Amino acid sequence: MPPVKPMLAKPAAKIPPGMHYEAKWDGYRAIVFRDGDEVEIGSRSANPLTRYFPEVVEALRANVPRRCVLDGEIVVAREGRLDFDALQQRVHPADSRVRMLARTTPASFVAFDILALDDTALLEVPLGERREVLGAALRDAAPPVHLAPATTDHRVAQRWFEQFEGAGLDGVIAKRLTLPYRPDQRLMIKVKHERTADCVVAGVRYHKSGPVVGSLLLGLYDGTGRLQHVGVCGAFTMARRHQLMEELEPLRMDSAAGHPWASWQDEQAQASSRMPGGPSRWSGRKDLSWLPLRPERVCEVAYDHMQGDRFRHTAQFRRWRPDRRPEECTYAQLAEVVSYDLAEVLNG
Repeated sequence: MPPVKPMLAKPAAKIPPGMHYEAKWDGYRAIVFRDGDEVEIGSRSANPLTRYFPEVVEALRANVPRRCVLDGEIVVAREGRLDFDALQQRVHPADSRVRMLARTTPASFVAFDILALDDTALLEVPLGERREVLGAALRDAAPPVHLAPATTDHRVAQRWFEQFEGAGLDGVIAKRLTLPYRPDQRLMIKVKHERTADCVVAGVRYHKSGPVVGSLLLGLYDGTGRLQHVGVCGAFTMARRHQLMEELEPLRMDSAAGHPWASWQDEQAQASSRMPGGPSRWSGRKDLSWLPLRPERVCEVAYDHMQGDRFRHTAQFRRWRPDRRPEECTYAQLAEVVSYDLAEVLNG
């Protein structure tokens, strides 16, 4: 019975040998519960997702066993690759918009584990056996319900890691074949792409504990010479937060007047997803206000991949780059991923 939290993964730098491998999907982690016509979908944090994906609910009724619990990912694809921005838009409070988006940007469910089937709980069953049960359970499943491709060949996993990013996937997940299912424990291994970029530091967001650096607001210059907000970097120790605040104090501006992002303080900017601060349905009441800095310092950050023209996740600070001029920090430095058709991934 819901809620059940999914089993989690811890990061690693390389794909370990001798394991079971799957692609890492860039979507919403979902635990699916079906009992006859009743279907419930729980998120990674065990919150309900069911009402936001009515087309997935109908597809599950048509394609999965009448009594089962599945672990997988809800994804949205556009033009042959995953589109996380379109997936985010699916979580909307208005039922009419939910129904409209279900038609215009339909989602799919990719299953990669099974926790129960009929009257049998499978949490203690080794992964290798669970995978056989899952394959048999979804033998006749049709899109938009998919069985996640899997392999025990390390060379194949390495090829997936290199190719599947072009279809919008995140990396590779490795699991021991003897692994039981342990909700909310980090027993799997995730290997994600990491690249570096030189970015302009153009603002600071305070930490929740007080007036020290919570995150640095990052910018890159586009082809028109405008500094675009591309994300943030964070995860500093408390000592480093204080130190960074002292380092950046000389760049602090009394107001945003003259700052490249000054226009984002007006009402139109408050409604824009491009501003580096402000409330949204994702942040709730979290304070996202920011302090403008003169865009004169450059830092090197590590990131996994881009979602459109922004970093998909929080970047990681690596070092200051006093040898780089801010105007040299452009999108041209970013690695271009070779396109790969998502259908080739799902048909694997």
